[in-house]
Amino acid sequence: MPHLSGVVIESIKRTAKWIDSVLADDLPALHSLVNGLRRDFDAVTAGLSTAWSSGQVEGHVTRVKLLKRMGYGRANLDLLRQRVLLSP
Repeated sequence: MPHLSGVVIESIKRTAKWIDSVLADDLPALHSLVNGLRRDFDAVTAGLSTAWSSGQVEGHVTRVKLLKRMGYGRANLDLLRQRVLLSP
């Protein structure tokens, strides 16, 4: 991890320490979350250390869901497709 900044490395270390402390405590509600984080810790590290974000994609997904909800029960798939393609 030599290419990572000190802040990111510290954040990853704090996350690992938090995971260990949750597992040491009697917090069964958080154990499932922590076990999932540990299974895919490489993805957690990548999420903390890369500059990439899925924010724009999530914004488009939210917009499409809103359009879908607005036409629920009143429109078919063809109209939904047209609204998605023509909306800003």
